[in-house]
Amino acid sequence: MSATAMTETAGQDPVLFREIPANGGRLIGVATLNSPKTLNGLSLPMCRLLDARLRAWAADERLVAIMLKGTGGKAFCAGGDLHALYRAMLDSPAGDPWANVPAREFFETEYRLDHLIHRYPKPVLCWADGIVMGGGVGLMLGASHRIVTGATRFAMPEVTIGLYPDVAGTWMLSRLPRGIGTFLAFTGAQLGAGDCLHYGLADRICDAGEPDALLAALADVDWAADPVRHAAQVDAVLDACQAPAPEPGPLQRHADAIRQACGRADFLEIAAAIAVWKDDPDPWLARAAATFLAGSPGSARLSHTLLARARHQSLAETFRMEFTASLHCCAEPDFREGIRALLIDKDRNPRWNPATHEQATADWVQRFMAPAEPPGHPHPLADLGA
Repeated sequence: MSATAMTETAGQDPVLFREIPANGGRLIGVATLNSPKTLNGLSLPMCRLLDARLRAWAADERLVAIMLKGTGGKAFCAGGDLHALYRAMLDSPAGDPWANVPAREFFETEYRLDHLIHRYPKPVLCWADGIVMGGGVGLMLGASHRIVTGATRFAMPEVTIGLYPDVAGTWMLSRLPRGIGTFLAFTGAQLGAGDCLHYGLADRICDAGEPDALLAALADVDWAADPVRHAAQVDAVLDACQAPAPEPGPLQRHADAIRQACGRADFLEIAAAIAVWKDDPDPWLARAAATFLAGSPGSARLSHTLLARARHQSLAETFRMEFTASLHCCAEPDFREGIRALLIDKDRNPRWNPATHEQATADWVQRFMAPAEPPGHPHPLADLGA
């Protein structure tokens, strides 16, 4: 398809695509999430559009680099399409994870897309400006060049809705310094650019706003004939437009206390240590504790278990584990209840089951590890490469 035909246009398309002409007949691909009313929440149609276009661009020798960004000025992507998942859970029999066909389709498509980005053969720049949560983290994590701004608000707050940090979030969090990933999974604490850069969740910082200057600089590159050099050429462009290093964030400032509290094996010991911070004079730490205490005890236990497993798994193995756990979440009550309380009735008074961290035992959580597919049926993500 020609660059003219691919020009980004305004309208209702949930993802906008364009190809920017670059030196030497090369092209820069731009994919823009276009659902500002939902803060670019990731839906099944958006995942399908992105997957198809990224695969086409991977095969196009003219394409040298790709940028992912969001529209609206407030968020890159604030999560997944929770309303659609809620409707699917209401329409599916409780307790049968495989019977929820819409959930199966969504998680398989989303995780395949995320895995594709992790293994993409060309540079992928993610312009992670504004809110980056849930499904947005999944798109960002695998990008070769993850760019944050002073407006970035990065979090995995799934404990508040009865889920857990999926989209390879367990794989990512399990590889942070001991205790740090557990804290982020349990509390959904928000991070700015400084903490994202310090802990390897982002690679560069640029000024907030639309990345027009960066795209223009990429188009002006004298792209090498050898595609192996293209990532280094993107590095050089980013070197020229990088903003000054930000101040250390709250996660860095509290790192020692967090590692002391959360870098231990016993789930209930961690829960008790976080709870102490509910009255901490630092509002960031107190808010993290409050979120944990109001969140789903089952989600915290599930996160604890999955992070311990993901630490020793490949990326593909983690996506398969998360697919199974996510389908079980759709068949168990907490995920549905969490969405109801936050987005449907908006009473912010979820009735969690189990209701306490003591009730969310190591035996209870094993139900999320059982195969979701029928006996003899292959895992839907069995073909993912490592």
